[in-house]
Amino acid sequence: MVNQLDEQVWNRVLLARHPKRPTAQTLINYLIHDFIEFHGDRYFGDDQAIIGGIGYLGKLPVTVIAEEKGLTTEEKIKRNFGMPHPEGYRKALRLMKQAEKFHRPIIYIIDTPGAYPGIGAEERGQAEAIAKNLAEMIKLKVPLISIVLSEGGSGGALAIGVSDEIWMFENAIYSILSPEGFATILYKDVTRAKQCASLMKLTSLDLYNYKIIEKIIPEVPSGLQDNAKYSFEILKKQLINKLKELKKLPPEELLTRRFKKYRNIGAYEEKSN
Repeated sequence: MVNQLDEQVWNRVLLARHPKRPTAQTLINYLIHDFIEFHGDRYFGDDQAIIGGIGYLGKLPVTVIAEEKGLTTEEKIKRNFGMPHPEGYRKALRLMKQAEKFHRPIIYIIDTPGAYPGIGAEERGQAEAIAKNLAEMIKLKVPLISIVLSEGGSGGALAIGVSDEIWMFENAIYSILSPEGFATILYKDVTRAKQCASLMKLTSLDLYNYKIIEKIIPEVPSGLQDNAKYSFEILKKQLINKLKELKKLPPEELLTRRFKKYRNIGAYEEKSN
């Protein structure tokens, strides 16, 4: 039985997946000037589902690593619908290590239904590539901010999601898998996806209340696709201020804070009577 809460949450899922919702490339174009994109993982090839490069956020040099879905049908096919292969994650790791070498903060833009589950991706080490990124990101000695633009699905999102702060756009979703996948596994019935979406606590407000994310970027009521500039401008100002703040911290303190952040996620505190 679908209730009002289920409908409200499902509306956010639909807004996150809106066909005209801006993708990472649009956000990069707005935030970053003099952007130079880098290609290839130096092992296998270049994954178009991951955009990575350097540029300036205001006057601050940064590295940007983003998952890109594409807007047109041709772009979606080229970008594999935002589902990276292992070479995409290895390209991302190469750029992370480069950013650390040159003391550049990293901005991650998360927008994926999940890592690509194809045979070729598995043969080339999809799980290992994701796991290695997780291990490396926790110890990078530069400021890291992840932004969930639309969808953040499973390990595909986590592979560029370990950071000092995680921000989400108001109608973005961030979860272990899709509501359809959840419904199929739990109930063997994909038609119960609406109910499962609210059970999964995947909205920005849910995750903010659970202290998994630090900030919600507001959108106009009808969604980001109707007024992206409003939300992007808020994001840009807050990003500049936060990165300036994080850059002042010694690397040791930055790493200590990051480690504590992830150790505290899901921590249970027993209340005394």
